[in-house]
Amino acid sequence: VVARAIGVGEGNVVTAHQVHSADVVEVTEVWPMEGRPKVDGLVCRTKGIGLGVLTADCGPVLFADADAGVIGCCHAGWKGAVGGVTDATVSAMINLGAKRDNIVAVLGPTISQAAYEVGPEFPKPFLEQSSANGAFFIPSTKANHFMFDLPAYLRQRMKGLGLKAVHDLALCTYSDEARFYSYRRATHRGESDYGRLISAIALV
Repeated sequence: VVARAIGVGEGNVVTAHQVHSADVVEVTEVWPMEGRPKVDGLVCRTKGIGLGVLTADCGPVLFADADAGVIGCCHAGWKGAVGGVTDATVSAMINLGAKRDNIVAVLGPTISQAAYEVGPEFPKPFLEQSSANGAFFIPSTKANHFMFDLPAYLRQRMKGLGLKAVHDLALCTYSDEARFYSYRRATHRGESDYGRLISAIALV
């Protein structure tokens, strides 16, 4: 279904074994599921291959330089986000011939600040990176806890890369139960599994 939707052959969509890292690899051929690399970013300049990222609250980001024929995607949970997975994906695209100011990025369905409560220790790596990152946290109703705005952090980080455009679909995985899976929603309900969304891009 995904392959047809993005215009590639059946079985020609690849994903990574995502590990919340900032590591990125180039895709030059379709690999088997059991051979997936443990990375969180994929880049490609080979036509006919789709790149997919699986999420259920984390941020799926798709990138394209249409003129250079270079695409990318990354899985940006909080750990990958603060670790620079978006930056690393853009750098890998540039290594394949993309131009920074010609890359368009799109952030897909991601948990919103209203649904993302975090503990007292959570802001530390963000604040160590920059005190300005405190703007992405507001106090929650629970003492010493905060509500974290992952989409806003990702938008600002990507806008700082000098890309052509950064778009946020502004869709919340947690609140839109009819369309999206959510790890946090499933956890709150004590459900055994939570499903995954796939966001994909291809050169055709």
